[in-house]
Amino acid sequence: MKKILIANRGEIAVRIIRACHELGIKSVAVHSTADKDALHTKLADESICIGPGPAAKSYLQIPNIISAAEISGADAIHPGYGFLSENHRFAEICEKCNITFIGPNASHIETLGNKVAARDLATKSKVPLLPGSPGPIKTLDQATKLADKIGYPVIVKASAGGGGRGMKIVHSASDLEHQMAMAIKEAETAFGNGEIYIEKYLTSPRHVEVQVLADQHGNVVHFGERDCSVQRRHQKLIEEAPCPVFNDELRKKIGDTAVNMIKKAGYHSAATVEFLFDDKEQKFYFMEVNTRIQVEHPVTEIVTGVDLIKQMIRIAQGEKLPFTQDDIKLQGHAIECRINAEDPDTFAPSPGKIGAYHEPGGPGVRMDSMIYSGYTVPPLYDSMLAKLIAFGSDREEALARMRRALLELKIDGIKCNSAFHSRVMNDERFTSGNFNTHFLSEGNP
Repeated sequence: MKKILIANRGEIAVRIIRACHELGIKSVAVHSTADKDALHTKLADESICIGPGPAAKSYLQIPNIISAAEISGADAIHPGYGFLSENHRFAEICEKCNITFIGPNASHIETLGNKVAARDLATKSKVPLLPGSPGPIKTLDQATKLADKIGYPVIVKASAGGGGRGMKIVHSASDLEHQMAMAIKEAETAFGNGEIYIEKYLTSPRHVEVQVLADQHGNVVHFGERDCSVQRRHQKLIEEAPCPVFNDELRKKIGDTAVNMIKKAGYHSAATVEFLFDDKEQKFYFMEVNTRIQVEHPVTEIVTGVDLIKQMIRIAQGEKLPFTQDDIKLQGHAIECRINAEDPDTFAPSPGKIGAYHEPGGPGVRMDSMIYSGYTVPPLYDSMLAKLIAFGSDREEALARMRRALLELKIDGIKCNSAFHSRVMNDERFTSGNFNTHFLSEGNP
């Protein structure tokens, strides 16, 4: 590869551009009119406008992105996360245009990106599953019978997406019809696909996921697990690696399970296999596969010493993984806080112009950011501005460094949620490791 176009924006676009520079590969940024002054446009070797501000008219416009690649002479496209990263049609069009898609092939995105199909693969791979529908739910009667069989509460999920959209928890039969309708409507709006399925809802699970890389030669390696249990409305806010309640035996078991499933699929590139973990039963259950790089990938990079973005690029070039499973050793502990442009108390969005901006530093601190002094945060996109990551020799040191880094962080002109993160870092439930996905609903820190 000589030139990579990054079909994304924000901190992930900056992250990919930096990897390209280190590999000696030219980079092309694309941007909407609202993002003409965004940091990724300034750091890339080239920058091309692909449409008006709304994502539907720019970052989701496949013809515009392909045209930008052809005009710039880019021979590959990295989709980042979100937008078109899990759109199998986009990957297919890239292939037809002789542009390397830095990710899995279209058929794997289609299969694993559809949660119903992924559950079917999990069943064939003997991966533990929560009781649920074997296929899409078509009618209310079908849903009612299944929910009665597996018992309430249940969760209705969109087959075609993630990020908390199209997900509704149902506690009783009287609420099933309404929540199904809401889930279908959300799924159609967010993903253009209203297909849903139903599964048993665990009342107090942890959200644990396994990072995997697979090359085009059949080699598959996992990089341990991440705990992503601190969430608001199914949106992750804080992630860490490794999971604070896992031992080596559990880590090997969940890692091997993820690897076996990815091997069974014949998949290549980066993937994240997500699970729900029941603390009391010490059991994990398959949830979904993300066929892209994750927001929270830095915590895995830090504890393993592997640059996942560079490896994605090398895999797409046909290279073999330069390590085996035995080479991957977890060292220390890493915690990531998503720094969002929002009120730390109400979570209301807070776009606008940034005044003074100071990034924290010092030992064990990493900041993946998309902002600078004088930059205007547009109201059109996700509110995440940056990811603040702290590393320590153990969890206690990582927590101490995160507390210190959050105090150093300065973003004037708009509100950000750093005060919220500071409260979490000092909350006894979090510091003790005794928390689950209902951490926030059980009482704000």
